Amino acid sequence: MAEKTNYSKNVFINCPFDNEYLNLRNALVFAIFDCGFVPRCALEEDDSGNIRFEKIKQIIAESKLGIHDLSRTELDSENNLPRFNMPLELGLFLGAKCFGGKVQKQKNCLIFDKEQYRYQKFISDIAGQDIRSHNLQAEELIKYIRNWLNSAFNDRIIPGGKKIYQRFEQFKKNLPELCSNLYIEPEELTYNNYNDTIETWLKISQINDL
Repeated sequence: MAEKTNYSKNVFINCPFDNEYLNLRNALVFAIFDCGFVPRCALEEDDSGNIRFEKIKQIIAESKLGIHDLSRTELDSENNLPRFNMPLELGLFLGAKCFGGKVQKQKNCLIFDKEQYRYQKFISDIAGQDIRSHNLQAEELIKYIRNWLNSAFNDRIIPGGKKIYQRFEQFKKNLPELCSNLYIEPEELTYNNYNDTIETWLKISQINDL
């Protein structure tokens, strides 16, 4: 399990958790690990006694970095209302950066939408931010994450987005075998299980590259 106490390496993930977004979320988590950072999100803790909003506040406080995907703003088919969790958590992150102490003011975030400038129609107050469009493509998402993390930390050069995407595709091909060794089906993986398999695969791939 990745170490979660390093503020500078923690990346708060604010994105949809449904199956439609799953491949992008998996690509996002993989890219963060492969770049040498630690993904953090509300899914990492399965404790019904812990209030979700308090959990999110704690993770944000522990994370210097944040990735916020605002691409899911469609009306819910059941109640005909939009989902505002992602904009709310972005606001909380920016509020911590603006009004927090010295450590919190170091925060750095990457904001995604699925189409360029679409966000101006529903959350125009963030127009001054540098919003990236991934067009719902994992390769685009990974490229922007790599470039952002590489700029945020210039102590080393991170492999390019194309290479990380190729590694993500190879990891997906190897995932059934990794799951078989754990006596679990890929669709049964929890968020933490998925993270553990990434870390295992990365360690194996590093040894094989030697």
